[in-house]
Amino acid sequence: MLAKITSKNQLTLPKSVTQAVGATEYFDVETRAGQIILTPVRIQRGDAVRAKLAELDLTDADIADAVTWARSAAASPVLAAEPVAVYGAADVKANTAARKKPAPKKPASKA
Repeated sequence: MLAKITSKNQLTLPKSVTQAVGATEYFDVETRAGQIILTPVRIQRGDAVRAKLAELDLTDADIADAVTWARSAAASPVLAAEPVAVYGAADVKANTAARKKPAPKKPASKA
């Protein structure tokens, strides 16, 4: 499949591709070895995360243990067929703000 990039640097993804990854509004974008890698991102609000933690009845000790395990060199990597990045709304907002270019400054007029 081909996709054409516009003069405004916009790209329309083929419908079959977006249907294959499921409904998503955002993609994490990275380049690797001359390729553009798009990973679907599901935005989760802080309240949703806290509700899920409460539902799972996780304690601070459970979370600390999980972080220690994840950071340990002995932990074997888990291979996922399709990685999906999960970001909070604040992460997306900060990333969007960082990409916006400031308006050019007008030269001071001589009086």
